[in-house]
Amino acid sequence: MSSEKRLHPETFAITAGRPKSEAGADINVGISLNSTYQAGSETSYGRYGNQTWNALESAISKFEGGETLAFSSGMAAASAVFAILPIGAPVVTSNQGYSGVMALLKSFHASGRLEVRFVELTNTNEVIAALDGAALLWLESPTNPCLDVADLKTLISAAKKKNIGVAVDNTFATSLVQKPLEMGADIVMHSVTKYFAGHSDVLMGSLSTSDAALYSRLEDVRKLNGAIPGPFEAWLALRGIRTFVMRFQKAQENAQYLVEQLKNDKRISRVRYPGFGAIISFEILGDAIAAERVCDASSIITNATSLGSVESLWERRRRHALESHAVPENLIRLSVGCEHSEDLWNDINKALEAI
Repeated sequence: MSSEKRLHPETFAITAGRPKSEAGADINVGISLNSTYQAGSETSYGRYGNQTWNALESAISKFEGGETLAFSSGMAAASAVFAILPIGAPVVTSNQGYSGVMALLKSFHASGRLEVRFVELTNTNEVIAALDGAALLWLESPTNPCLDVADLKTLISAAKKKNIGVAVDNTFATSLVQKPLEMGADIVMHSVTKYFAGHSDVLMGSLSTSDAALYSRLEDVRKLNGAIPGPFEAWLALRGIRTFVMRFQKAQENAQYLVEQLKNDKRISRVRYPGFGAIISFEILGDAIAAERVCDASSIITNATSLGSVESLWERRRRHALESHAVPENLIRLSVGCEHSEDLWNDINKALEAI
């Protein structure tokens, strides 16, 4: 094993994707603002490749353990996976995962583009029973926003025994908690917008795979569909990765502190937290209107969608029309940031008075 492979995440987050070390070399990769390249190079056109993308992809690959492709958004990355499936292919997935992907799959099911089997991911037997004849198992664990945790190892193993492709949305847990490719998954997807970039200023997605043929197929989808990231956005995401490990660790520590406070608060009826990560979902003793009041009453935590940034964000998830009806109306999803934990709790405590 090389010394590079033994590096800890804190180290390769900072060192990956750097220019070659030599006298006078740049420390940071530059922003490659090129749509056209001279003949004779591997990259002939800007839709086929970019030096800044390459650096970002190299860094994400260090975390996930496979070769990576960057896309213009998380939804673009997910769409690329579905694009390689034949018409009418059966797909097994969660009945209450990320609303954007769920809405896309429901539209595919309605049109006949795919046959989608929605299941309860925490019911391992139900998922395995739905796998017969499937082409793809799309997993999201923990789920968004209810934070249900699937038995990834068992489900991936069951799917692979049936020669079924497996893709895992690893946005919430990140590779610091779980590495699906090492469990046997074929593809790992990230909304790079979230923890990797981490500053609420980038839209981007990624796919990682250890299968060279699968990588080539996904790369062709990116080339032909044109869902490519901008070089400036790729540069920002790479800069975000430099502090990803430290940010995630701090946010997770904050989340674990807040979970204990919320569990002991009589204004909260249920706290959902899988024991890791920096997302907490909780239900208040009140209706949707009361939950909205709570989200509007904070002064440090911002009432906004998205997650994974340095700042804490929360929202009532059912305010979105696309959200699953399995999500309670009074559920608030809190993306915990890197502020001081006591300041966050004081802000939550005060906001809860709005109930």
